[in-house]
Amino acid sequence: MESKDLCAVERRGRVHLITITGAGDHRLNPALLAAIRSAVAASDGAGALVLAAEGKYFSNGFDQAWVRTAPPHLHATMDGGFRALVADLLALPVPTVAAVTGHAAAAGCALALAHDAVVMRGSRGFLYMSEVDAGIKIVDFFAELIREKVPDAAARRDLLLRGDKMTAAEAVRRGIVDAAVDGGVEDVVAAAVAEAERLAARGWDGEVVAEIRKAVWPKVWSKVKDHGAGPAAARPRL
Repeated sequence: MESKDLCAVERRGRVHLITITGAGDHRLNPALLAAIRSAVAASDGAGALVLAAEGKYFSNGFDQAWVRTAPPHLHATMDGGFRALVADLLALPVPTVAAVTGHAAAAGCALALAHDAVVMRGSRGFLYMSEVDAGIKIVDFFAELIREKVPDAAARRDLLLRGDKMTAAEAVRRGIVDAAVDGGVEDVVAAAVAEAERLAARGWDGEVVAEIRKAVWPKVWSKVKDHGAGPAAARPRL
């Protein structure tokens, strides 16, 4: 499948909405990562960005089937592509909201948490860092991302060392996500778009937003900054 077929992009008011398409589990391989990065790069002129997904999954993490079939010298492209996507999101001069419409596991969970705000479906889906169950060492910037985005030490332990699958209600209670939304996928997307519109309406200077974000998550930024699209150009007020 061509990368352009993996994501749909639309504008809802001032919000640049990216939707990972299809009914699969949206595992992150180089093609999907490139498609999301391309869609993020196309957000120029928007006031805020929302990332959502169709189907049961937001993202089920890295594509281990791709790893098993790809030549070994290409394996680093998946890690590098994800680092680059996180760098793109951190450097983006607009507020970002993840609409976690279904399960978000491993790299999929990290992808959701890389946004400024997270809105999660209340009736289905969970956050799950599966590395301890799968016997996979955690990537360095994943650890920094969880450390900086999950405020409570016990919650970090339960995610990373116990492999707890956290529902939206539990994630809200622990301060990991911002809101749990009743209903289906479109209800979650609508809530995320509404939050993004609210942030866009603040009229912040986009360059300042990006620089504050990097300053707030300095250790994550230090580990991904050399992989992204480069410093964002100065932009007018949103």
